[in-house]
Amino acid sequence: MSLAVAWTPEAQETFDDTIIQIESKWGTRSAEKFVRETNKIIGMIQSQPYLFKSSYTTNIRQAIVSKQTSMFYEVHSSHHNIVFLG
Repeated sequence: MSLAVAWTPEAQETFDDTIIQIESKWGTRSAEKFVRETNKIIGMIQSQPYLFKSSYTTNIRQAIVSKQTSMFYEVHSSHHNIVFLG
């Protein structure tokens, strides 16, 4: 069963900032690749929320999007929250 994934305002802000930074350093193609990888990870979280490693805090898990970027998210019974991208 696939559950909804919601972004916290902080996660959305860091995601947008990361895209801008990638685009300015490495170009549009790299930024688009980052967005595709992020969407792929979100799809995996929707279908298999416990696939990625758990952090030291309960209910928070970490998915690696790239060498430089990880996505932290909370697992809930009815939905999942992306809490930070960094």
